Amino acid sequence: DLDDDSVILSLQLARSLGARVGSRLEVYSPLILERLKRDEILLPRTVRVAGIFEIGHQHLDRALILAPLRLMQELYGLGRSVHGINVRLKPGADEFQVAAALNAALPRGRRALTWFESEADFQSIIRFEKYMVFFLLTFIVVVAALSIMSSLLIAVVRKTREIGLLGALGGSPWQVALCFCAQGFLLGVVGTAAGLLLAWGVLSFRNDIVMVLARLTVGPEVFQQFYGFVQLPSHTTSFDLTIIIFGSIVSATLAGLIPAWRASQLKPVEALRNE
Repeated sequence: DLDDDSVILSLQLARSLGARVGSRLEVYSPLILERLKRDEILLPRTVRVAGIFEIGHQHLDRALILAPLRLMQELYGLGRSVHGINVRLKPGADEFQVAAALNAALPRGRRALTWFESEADFQSIIRFEKYMVFFLLTFIVVVAALSIMSSLLIAVVRKTREIGLLGALGGSPWQVALCFCAQGFLLGVVGTAAGLLLAWGVLSFRNDIVMVLARLTVGPEVFQQFYGFVQLPSHTTSFDLTIIIFGSIVSATLAGLIPAWRASQLKPVEALRNE
């Protein structure tokens, strides 16, 4: 049903205007304001709402209109020109190689940009937030490692006679130390595995959790308005996951070094006399 005298509205914009499919709207453009400055009158175009769509991104759903090319060229006074062309690539295509090939063929003054280049500021904000999250998670891992270390130190104190017995039976200090390092390693493996399972469960039901929290606090509409998404997006990279798993296990293993060193310093005779 889309023709030169019709448009398609985003959902939130249609709601704010009270428009439905078949409604009539008057569409303005910056060209009209420029003409008014020169005492020229350019009437707005009356168009029909041919459809309503929803992307799921708050900022797009409340400020986006899809219109025929000829209609917008007339409103902006472009003739047969355009402001720009968006190109959607096939899955798996390298956008940077495509942009380089286009730039090699485009005339001077025309340049192709990837989405990452055109949204560089947005990418910087997302990258900064990601680094801040890693920074905060590092402190959480350190606190967990200190908890493991204190637990193993208590185990060394409580198992002093058993440690002495191992030394009396021929166990070397490094073998005694290895026992506690192995405990830290096992705690790291089990804790990381449990954390991954819990994280997978939370991510699987993240939208339900967000909606429950929104209903209990400010409401879904206000929540969507300020945070910008109808659904909470999630993207996990194998590189980040590897760093998290490796860092958690290594920190737990290192947390067992001090208890292991303390246990290796115990003399078997004095340890066996311990009450």
